Amino acid sequence: MYPPELVAPMKADLTEAGMTELLSPEAVDAALNESGTTLVVINSVCGCAAGAMRPGVKLALQHSKLPNHLTTAFAGVDREAVDRARKFMLPYPPSSPSIGLFKDGRLVHMIERHHIEGRTAEMIAENLQMAFDEYC
Repeated sequence: MYPPELVAPMKADLTEAGMTELLSPEAVDAALNESGTTLVVINSVCGCAAGAMRPGVKLALQHSKLPNHLTTAFAGVDREAVDRARKFMLPYPPSSPSIGLFKDGRLVHMIERHHIEGRTAEMIAENLQMAFDEYC
């Protein structure tokens, strides 16, 4: 568990961009039972989250097509919510950071940590925007 004051700016990076925090398993269930498309971002303290994932997500959110629902949970902090989200992301193994796009509760696009590491924010945004074009 990370101290709340340590992760607060990392959480704010996405919530200030319009994402809703998923803080409990029930919140994850409710979000993924919504109709339409839902983006679930598993945030993290790692360098690839700060350097590429969060900036890439924020760039992607400037696209003309967006998911109906934008959500995030923080690995190592919102533990129960992250565990529940990861069950919906199966068969992909747990990965932090990671990004899942769901349509009507079904996972349709997944970006795992190894797709984030070594990539630029622009590459991640382009990947997400192509998924938005296809599914949103």
